[in-house]
Amino acid sequence: MSTPGYQQVQVSEIARGRLDGSRQGRPCFTSDLSVNEFVLVTESGFEPLGMVMGTSVYHVGVQYGGWKTSQELGILTQAMYNVRELAMSRMEAEAAELGADGIVGVTLRPVNYAFMSDVIEFFATGTAVKATDGTNYRAPNGKPFTTSLNGQDFWTLWQHGWLPRRLVLGNCVYHVAHQTMRQMLSQVGQNAEMPQFTQALYDARELAMARMQYEGQQLGADGIVGTFVNDHRFWGEHAVEFFSMGTAVSRVRPDVNPVKPTMTMPLNR
Repeated sequence: MSTPGYQQVQVSEIARGRLDGSRQGRPCFTSDLSVNEFVLVTESGFEPLGMVMGTSVYHVGVQYGGWKTSQELGILTQAMYNVRELAMSRMEAEAAELGADGIVGVTLRPVNYAFMSDVIEFFATGTAVKATDGTNYRAPNGKPFTTSLNGQDFWTLWQHGWLPRRLVLGNCVYHVAHQTMRQMLSQVGQNAEMPQFTQALYDARELAMARMQYEGQQLGADGIVGTFVNDHRFWGEHAVEFFSMGTAVSRVRPDVNPVKPTMTMPLNR
């Protein structure tokens, strides 16, 4: 699966004007972190530089598959991957303009337009941060690191010597074949597994997870945390997209003395 080139992404002039103001300290920084998250990110040795965002409005093409065959719809899979990558790449480009080491608290959400059923927008936001000790903590590819982890999880990860590298994605749009009339009639009034559907949905989830894991391996990460798998049904009742996302992480401070968690028992009245 191809990934849009980072160098092709440009920051708009309007965005550059806002970012220039943040870089020069006017106005004050912006952030979507909560108060607790803000404090813990700064306690980790990173200062917020400003909110960064990226978006992509994408026309989704048409693909037809045989209704009797369960199969991936490759054109639709690629379209849904590209629109997310473009949104994230523009957010990363804004963070690079600010001189950030990374982006924390990233959200990536879809926006559907009722008046354009074949058009979808993905919108990525997060808070750009920079290390206060002067060390460069960008990913090995030179981009700011990205993570959907909140401030508390970022602090815990850092205290144990780990650092996010990038949000990694995997997806698969899959057409689930209809059951034959004979199969449907044979199961009327019975509790029975539907193996055709089971196998199709299992395969689709596995493809999405495998692609996310491959992205992490390409980054040289040690692992992926905060992974989730979502499903979204569209393009008719027999098409489904499975989408997986997580934060690829590397251990950058193996000699750190980790903070030991303590148990707090509530006092019942």
